[in-house]
Amino acid sequence: MATTNGGNIRKGSYILFKDQPFLVTRTEFVSPGKGSAFTRAKLKNARTGAVQEFTFKSTEKIEELDVTSKEMQFSYLDGEEVVFMDPRTYEQVNVKAELLDGKIGYLTPEVVVFVLFYNDDAIGVRLPNTVKLKVTYSEDATAGNRVNAPKKPVTVETGAIIQAPLFVKVGDVLIIDTDTGEYQSRSN
Repeated sequence: MATTNGGNIRKGSYILFKDQPFLVTRTEFVSPGKGSAFTRAKLKNARTGAVQEFTFKSTEKIEELDVTSKEMQFSYLDGEEVVFMDPRTYEQVNVKAELLDGKIGYLTPEVVVFVLFYNDDAIGVRLPNTVKLKVTYSEDATAGNRVNAPKKPVTVETGAIIQAPLFVKVGDVLIIDTDTGEYQSRSN
């Protein structure tokens, strides 16, 4: 395992903290006028999904995890787990739903993702940057409601509700940013 200083940890990296794998979900580097610099980090346990905040001194040694990724396809939901399949070997892997951070609504049949492993345990999933989802329900826009580029809630094929511009209608295919959950554009 590689080590890094507490001042060098970044969002999206995996570290070993209190003998558990953690995903760094947010960092803030602080350099006060007096005293030594430190990093405030928000950490998510990759096994349990529990979130906690911790402050690392900038000179403190942190172990970065050797995380491997494997390209897999979404298969189906199984209660509290999401099942992914390797399209080459047909091997299946179950991942706890809470490790997807509420992004299950972006999973469509056969969408390709990267499942992250640490010591042969699935500890996370990296979705594609954007996904295409078909609108299944949308209310009609009301005349005159045009101030400041208003948006309306629309329901997509997976059941997720997305804020989209007023011109979006049932049957449109939308491109959605999986990181923010925001509407990007309509697909051709």
